[in-house]
Amino acid sequence: MTDTPIDPTLPEQTRAVYERNATGYDRRRNRALFEAQWLRRFVRDLVPGASVLDLGCGSGEPIAAWLIGEGFRLTGFDYSDAMLDIARSRWPEGDWRQGDMRVLELPERFDGIIGWNSFFHLTDDEQRACLPRLAAHLNPGGVLMVTVGPSAGEVTGTVEGEVVYHASLSPAEYAQRLEACGMRVTGFLADDPDCAGHSVLMASKEM
Repeated sequence: MTDTPIDPTLPEQTRAVYERNATGYDRRRNRALFEAQWLRRFVRDLVPGASVLDLGCGSGEPIAAWLIGEGFRLTGFDYSDAMLDIARSRWPEGDWRQGDMRVLELPERFDGIIGWNSFFHLTDDEQRACLPRLAAHLNPGGVLMVTVGPSAGEVTGTVEGEVVYHASLSPAEYAQRLEACGMRVTGFLADDPDCAGHSVLMASKEM
């Protein structure tokens, strides 16, 4: 990723950045659904009405909106109250929950968990600790899809001009740690040119 030193306090500023910029981020969020190919792959083995946890759902556009439109039982989970307020205004009857994925502990289990442009805000050690939590929240046979980096390291991005933190483990370490959680990597593509350059990781939980 990068050899440039990153401010060690930056990871803890992510929530505040989204709180300050929720409206602008939502307004500029690409809704062309370049994620469609991966979303279709994510739901390929899910039955109609399956339960899906959208981890880092933000304002609900466009990922949660697509999942709701496809008939899945969606639970939206985000660290930012300001982002959730927008989602709630669009789907008042929806299941929208505020919380920190680093300490995820929900009473139910899900058929699918998606962390699109959210999981990679955690540090490498936080990701290592979070993966078993994600696995524990999946039903047997459940599917996980997260965006990560193309390789191990740290970089920065921007939200409405403010710097935010991103990190990734290596593909091999993701595979190893997921296997230790009873999961198997079913797909990985770095810098997918058909998905706006996103690097996407998919895994399934053993039956």
